[in-house]
Amino acid sequence: MNMLPSFSQSSVLLLLGLITVLNELNPLFVCAEGTNENVTVEFSTDSIDIEIGETVNVDLSLSQKLSNSTLFIFTYEDKYIDSHEYIKRVPNISVPADDNTTLWHINVTGNNAGHIILGVNSTEIEIKNIEKAFVRIEVVHNSALVIVNAVIGWIYFVAWSVSFYPQVYINWKRKSVIGLNFDFLCYNITGFLAYGFFNVGMFWVQTVKDQYFNLHPRGINPVQLNDVIFTLHAVLVTILTICQCFFYEVRDQRVSKICIVLVVGAWLFALVSLIVTLTHVITWLTYLYYFSYIKLGVTLIKYIPQAYMNFRRKSTEGWSIGNVLLDFTGGSLSLLQMFLLAYNSDDWGSIFGDPTKFGLGAFSIMFDILFIVQHYCLYRRAQSYERILDSKTPSSPYLSYGSAGQPTVNDDQASQYIY
Repeated sequence: MNMLPSFSQSSVLLLLGLITVLNELNPLFVCAEGTNENVTVEFSTDSIDIEIGETVNVDLSLSQKLSNSTLFIFTYEDKYIDSHEYIKRVPNISVPADDNTTLWHINVTGNNAGHIILGVNSTEIEIKNIEKAFVRIEVVHNSALVIVNAVIGWIYFVAWSVSFYPQVYINWKRKSVIGLNFDFLCYNITGFLAYGFFNVGMFWVQTVKDQYFNLHPRGINPVQLNDVIFTLHAVLVTILTICQCFFYEVRDQRVSKICIVLVVGAWLFALVSLIVTLTHVITWLTYLYYFSYIKLGVTLIKYIPQAYMNFRRKSTEGWSIGNVLLDFTGGSLSLLQMFLLAYNSDDWGSIFGDPTKFGLGAFSIMFDILFIVQHYCLYRRAQSYERILDSKTPSSPYLSYGSAGQPTVNDDQASQYIY
């Protein structure tokens, strides 16, 4: 039905419009009557998850009783009619002038899977900041999937966090970083530093958070504590891996000129953007989003040098397959979680409506698959190294003669090999 209890939609809109006009023309009208100036209203929670058909109780309360009669009118995504009917209509609340009630119990019943924000408006102009009273409601097919998704989230968080260590271990064990592409490390540290600046700013810098919520008054901060911890950890372990390149054998491996140009260009862009931000041309929030764009760009190209290096060497020696398998596990579970969330909330737009996020995840998995094929199929029989035997140098300390008079290698001393 398109009729509100006791009021038609047009009547409610007309009434609210009239109250708004009176409030703007004579803001001292209420005070002249001796009413309260700072009455506030709030819900008992700011978010709930419910199944279709499930009913959950939410409280609506006033900071103090009202002096005049009023009508509380519930809104759905700032509309008076829920066009998607995610929840059943919540009856409006009429409060007489002599009513001392300041707390009401509201029943919210899931109707269709999806997201909606339940808000409230009022005909009483003495209530301040009423637009800040709202509840984010997630109507799902199955509450068990909410728990499953949370577990999946922690599993891929651990998988991605641990994925850095196999490469560190193999470098330490071999006392060599031959086979690990330096361009990959350079891109990786650039990407994680940029992502770290974005996450730390969004999570801890109040100015940035204020700017975000000014643009999205009823939004949720997209950066959570686990995002910050993961990024800082990634930066530290990547720096450790880079340090290994200064202490272990590298042969003739170097950072390519193309990589140097791209990385220097990225940081010059960040520097120029910082100057523009300091001159108040753009906000700090916009500046941090530029860092997220750098991270996206790095993700698109960072695996290419390593894959090409493996192809040229016809070997994956020195490139940790453990890193790849854990990254593949984390990426696959991340995409699985996205699909489960989309199914549970009938929100497929969260996947296909944001092709960048989905595409980057799929892109990384494709490279992981390529590395797995290189390691286990294409270059599975590749020799890790060849010992050099120089029969013309019998006095070499690395050679001795067997019973047949042929030179053999002293395995305990030989250190010359070709990868």
